[in-house]
Amino acid sequence: MNKNIWYISKYVAPPYAAKVSARGFLILRALVKMGHNCTLITSDSNHLIDAPIFKGVTKHESVDGVSVHWLKTWKYKTARSFGRMLSWFDFEWQLFKMSKKNLPKPDAIIVSSLSLLTILNGLWLRKKYGCKLIFEVRDIWPMVLVESGGVSRRNPFVLLLSFVERLGYTKADKVVGTMPNLSEHIFQVTGERIHAGCIPQGIDEGLLVEPQPLPPEYVKDFFPKNKFIVCHAGSIGADNGLETFFDCARAMQDREGIHFLIVGDGYLKASFQKNNSDLKNLTFAPRVEKKQVQSVLKLVDVVYFSVNSSPLWAYGQSLNKVIDYMLSGKPILASYTGYPSMVNEADCGVFVPAEDIGALKHEVDKLAKLPKVEREAMGGRGREWLLSNRRFEHLATQYLEIINELNER
Repeated sequence: MNKNIWYISKYVAPPYAAKVSARGFLILRALVKMGHNCTLITSDSNHLIDAPIFKGVTKHESVDGVSVHWLKTWKYKTARSFGRMLSWFDFEWQLFKMSKKNLPKPDAIIVSSLSLLTILNGLWLRKKYGCKLIFEVRDIWPMVLVESGGVSRRNPFVLLLSFVERLGYTKADKVVGTMPNLSEHIFQVTGERIHAGCIPQGIDEGLLVEPQPLPPEYVKDFFPKNKFIVCHAGSIGADNGLETFFDCARAMQDREGIHFLIVGDGYLKASFQKNNSDLKNLTFAPRVEKKQVQSVLKLVDVVYFSVNSSPLWAYGQSLNKVIDYMLSGKPILASYTGYPSMVNEADCGVFVPAEDIGALKHEVDKLAKLPKVEREAMGGRGREWLLSNRRFEHLATQYLEIINELNER
């Protein structure tokens, strides 16, 4: 039987607007292809998208069969700002007021963080329509605020979010996370053994076409010839833990055949460039369009990501860039201490302890000496595993199984 499924999240957008992952939308698109009716309710205030400009408080459009409803909400300038928090509250108010009389009565509503506050509207909508409610966790808040943002556990906003988080875990019909060990976090928060499903990031079929080529001058200016290139492609901010990468480059200045490349942008880029301007084995390249990312990765030898040491990683990770990295067919090197990930499952890379410069240097050196055919085999395992296990049709089927199971209770 066809289902009417609502997906509500302040931070989800169709691919035409998304600068990074459009995961939530792509799951809905796959469900539409299976014959289900899907509605996305989202916000035009999102630092990770290019939102459409419209008059009035709402905009409706159909994108690939998904009914998309945009809510106009409070705009903010930076991700780490009070204005962003105000925008969360405004989204909930606009969602509450939004006329829903022309929407199909839902069989299931998926409320996806961020914002955590949306679970409150989700509980109200479940009562109103008598449907099932799924609480999807893509970032573990308020833990992120405390562990990465340095905000006190006693901060009133943190206390509010902690209450809302516990409410979502205990009152939703099902909890789903993008991280594989979320159930352990739920136990730490609630003291209850509540099993969370895991539906992680997936591979956008649009990325399987031939990537958009890079301008010749871009390649000439930023990719040194006859070098073994270790590349980080993505955001350049505090959460990316790139200090270890730069320290490793500094420690390997004597290795003339090895080069470190940063491709991307972020609020810390200028300071990192200034602090490392003396390094001849390090290059900063401008960010590229999403359709050009694979063209960048094609020209490097190893792809790298890092995180800071944090209790957050005990519950796993599902980073957008890991999808891009595995798709590239290049071996992955990561400074990461935490719960195993799909990189482990695919056996397509190497983890070293987070913030351990010596261990990272050792692995860079080891990979540089590894025969190219062995590196290609390692990276190839990642691409093959990704295409077999992380297509959005597969993830949508997982969601549908959860919805069907809930409706059978």
